[in-house]
Amino acid sequence: MKKSTTIFDFFKRKVSNDLEANTSGVTLPTTNVEENLDVPIEENLNVPIEENPDEPVEENLDVPIEQNSQTKFQKVDMSSLQIYTYHLGPYQPRFKKFKKSEKGRSFQGSWYEDDRFKPWLEYSPKKDAAFCLPCFLFHKPTGHDGQNAFTVNGFKSWKKVKNGESCSFILHVGKDLNSTHRIAHKACLDLMNQGRDESSTSTNWGNFLTTLDLMVGYNNDIVEIMAKAPKNATYTSPQIQKEILHVISTKVKKAIRQEIGDAKFCILVDEARDESMKEQMAVVLRYVDINGFVRERFFGIVHVVDTTAVTLKKEIYYLFSNYCLDIQNIRGQGYDGASNMRGEWNGLQALILNDCPYAYYIHCFAHRLQLTLVGASKAVVPLNRFFTKLILSLRLGKGLNQMVTLQRPGDTRWGSHYKSVSNLIKLFSPTCEVLLKIMDERNSSQKVEAESAYEVLISFEFVFILHFVNETMGITDKLCQALQNQSQDILNAMHLVSSTKKLIQQFRDEKWDDLLATVISFCKERGLDVLDMNARYVARFGRSRNQQEDFRNEHYYKVDIFNAGIDSQLQELNHRFSEHAMELLTLSSALNPREAYESFRVNDICSLVDNFYPIDFTDDEKNGLKKELDFYKYDVVQHLGFKNLKNISEVCQWMVRTRKSEYYPLIYRVVKLVLTLPVSTATTERAFSAMNVIKTDLRNKMEDEFLSDTMMLFIERDIAATISTDSIIDDFEDLKRRRVPFS
Repeated sequence: MKKSTTIFDFFKRKVSNDLEANTSGVTLPTTNVEENLDVPIEENLNVPIEENPDEPVEENLDVPIEQNSQTKFQKVDMSSLQIYTYHLGPYQPRFKKFKKSEKGRSFQGSWYEDDRFKPWLEYSPKKDAAFCLPCFLFHKPTGHDGQNAFTVNGFKSWKKVKNGESCSFILHVGKDLNSTHRIAHKACLDLMNQGRDESSTSTNWGNFLTTLDLMVGYNNDIVEIMAKAPKNATYTSPQIQKEILHVISTKVKKAIRQEIGDAKFCILVDEARDESMKEQMAVVLRYVDINGFVRERFFGIVHVVDTTAVTLKKEIYYLFSNYCLDIQNIRGQGYDGASNMRGEWNGLQALILNDCPYAYYIHCFAHRLQLTLVGASKAVVPLNRFFTKLILSLRLGKGLNQMVTLQRPGDTRWGSHYKSVSNLIKLFSPTCEVLLKIMDERNSSQKVEAESAYEVLISFEFVFILHFVNETMGITDKLCQALQNQSQDILNAMHLVSSTKKLIQQFRDEKWDDLLATVISFCKERGLDVLDMNARYVARFGRSRNQQEDFRNEHYYKVDIFNAGIDSQLQELNHRFSEHAMELLTLSSALNPREAYESFRVNDICSLVDNFYPIDFTDDEKNGLKKELDFYKYDVVQHLGFKNLKNISEVCQWMVRTRKSEYYPLIYRVVKLVLTLPVSTATTERAFSAMNVIKTDLRNKMEDEFLSDTMMLFIERDIAATISTDSIIDDFEDLKRRRVPFS
């Protein structure tokens, strides 16, 4: 049986003649590994870029592993090897020409540049095959076909790498959050950085020290540095690591503060409990940068002793004071619907409004939509009964449901109901088979529940509502996904809500026959009973008014379910997204390029400034704004490029790009103020998702500052990547007096 490929196929400990002399003064203790100098070890591990396109790829570019070389690492912590390899990045040799198969196909170097594959895709010249770095390091046998394609044998079917969802690389990553690839990637993130005991005599260091010790055997520069370092100043302790992390985190926040400048901004706040049951408050800032792009930046997470509005306000103000953020520059507040946030008298939004009367509160649109869907389902008895039965069915057999990816719905999880319904339609037959299997097991404690769930599942009413909800929520799901976009502006959000209402109304007016035909076809294909729509309706649950002879099945399904369900949804949408109830949004719509091109309402824009942003414009600027609007109407609105703009966000970017923002600075200021208004708190929700990745049950004792600093670098990694090492060293040295000077 062929031996599986391991990490040692790619990495060997490099032996040099002066290694012993160089490491004599190393403070870090090395692992207890006996050196066997008789084992031949290849020196050349790097594959050079091939200069001659006609020269064939050498067969010995990959170093073969010796049978006894693994004994050299038998006492080395495998996690240190894994984290070292992971941080080296994927092995991506670049050639002008790659090996071609018998059919003339080959690996393409351009695949390295695809953002979807760049972090994990590797290529082995010797095997002429592609590998996945995280899966190679952390894959576990699952028994599924093809599991070794990217880990042991290598992937060679180049013809299957193509555009579209059928691309093998995309299928390898998978859509499921719990796919094998994503689990392997998360395993890389879960590697423990610090150990409980990191003394010189400990055998259980964290990955930082273990990896550093491992690197000593590969890099002579590190050997020399560690040999010369004073024993009392190696700067490798957990406390030093936290100080360096705090320095980088602070520099990221300062970069965000500098990006904001004197601009107005909005605050997005939410709270949740972490793994250790501490209440944490996430703060996100929304603003428009100098290039006209809307930014939502994570600005920190703060532990709060309680979630009262007074406590939250105190911690927000303290955070802002540390970075000289003026409270008077707040022009919007975005929270969920919790009473401590939205309370008109004692809520957080009310307390901040008392200090800054122009910090307008916008209830998170995504939460509004979720409340709309929940409220609509509860208002119609058959729909309410359906979701109750749906949840009970999906709870039955926890492990089995997870195996077939049936997601359980939740009132606070955006889009969860739609995913549950659509997945159940796709997996309807397998779900029935699982329930039948449970029913056949006589000793099963869930037998009675399975029988009840199966009876509900195969009923015509359940199948009908299943498809009905799938269609209606399919429409609202598009809106839900759009509302979670960070760059979404409030005017476009209201336009999307209006479009959603029209689509739902169109579905009510035109799609009854199509829906009924789909349900009947679905039932016939699976051998389920189909009701006669002209027959007299007989209620299955409770008392009913079905004693009338003319009360037919068609009336019940079309009037009591189809029409009533859609009408309830439209009513909730109109109630929670009332355009006429929000004068601010009505006046702001005059800036929408779609409406401006048809009818440019100068008076509405002036009223917007007078009523909602009087502090941001002097009297002279208000008069100047009217003149700018007159020129803007003919110079910009009639511009050919303006006609192609779809929303106010694109208008803002276009004005900067064409330098119209310099010619019309007052109008540009109004546009930025409107764009600053929040749409949803999705960014804060994503911050808590990051918190759950960082602070797990294995790392549940993280200090609050350590957690906040780690999240800062994890979420705003694009800013962190621009910070120079020299500036980090300078700030680290300035924190306090060091034993060893850095300059």
